[in-house]
Amino acid sequence: MNDRIVVGLDGSAEGLAAAHWAAREAVLRGLPLHLIHAEEWSSPHDLPVPTSEVRRHWAQALLNETADELRADHTELDVDIRSLDGRPAAELAGVAAGANMIVLGSRGLGTLTGFVLGSLGMAVIQATVRPVVMVRASEDAVPHPDGRHAAREVLVGVDISRLCDALLAFAFEEAARRACALHVLHSWSLPPLVGYGAAYDPRVHAQLEMSANASLGDVLGPWQDKYPDVGVISRASAGHAANELVAWSSEAGLIVVGRRIRRSSIGAHIGPVTHAVLHHAQVPVAVIAHD
Repeated sequence: MNDRIVVGLDGSAEGLAAAHWAAREAVLRGLPLHLIHAEEWSSPHDLPVPTSEVRRHWAQALLNETADELRADHTELDVDIRSLDGRPAAELAGVAAGANMIVLGSRGLGTLTGFVLGSLGMAVIQATVRPVVMVRASEDAVPHPDGRHAAREVLVGVDISRLCDALLAFAFEEAARRACALHVLHSWSLPPLVGYGAAYDPRVHAQLEMSANASLGDVLGPWQDKYPDVGVISRASAGHAANELVAWSSEAGLIVVGRRIRRSSIGAHIGPVTHAVLHHAQVPVAVIAHD
């Protein structure tokens, strides 16, 4: 059963922020929290590695200290720790298979706005179908009264031309738990040739947006019936989806984006919009795998 939240710890400030975010989420959901550190202790040829024992002690201390800190902040939180021997991405993805979600830290790029999505985060997102949340170090500095997430809105990007039930289910449930507004955004890019014709006519743009907003309303209708207490702000407009999501995320506490479950000879595909949002968003980003 998916009855826990998993955090990957690596000793970084981003990893610690991810642990604090995940702890608040676990309290919100009434779930236990599992702190995981994964590292290859042995060499590929099973040769002794002099530093491995030192690293093991360091990892155990990291897990114990972080767990104690989270228990002190959230007395009702059930925290478990595990140190795993193996490739981090594979081990974390394996543990996440039986989890509600996995939470990882994401390194910021100096003073520039945005994520630098490391190879570990990318590999875990590609390897699991469970929700993966990427958290920046700055997120831990945001005040959270009473140990709960701030009541900032949840922002979800959807493509109404495809099934998006998995994204909307996660986003509506999260907004309901937080008792916050849900902002649903659908964006599309105009074909390159429209610049040579009537598509620049404001009346044409208005008709396109009206049609898209009507379609978005049809998609959201059943979900609003299911979650009547969630206030929904929906918007459909022309523009680059990733840019629109990042631009509208300043008031959000969480961005929800999707990736299609699609396997190929070169591995899983995250998609350009999700990839761009992960790199440039300032707030935590939840990646939801869907068909």
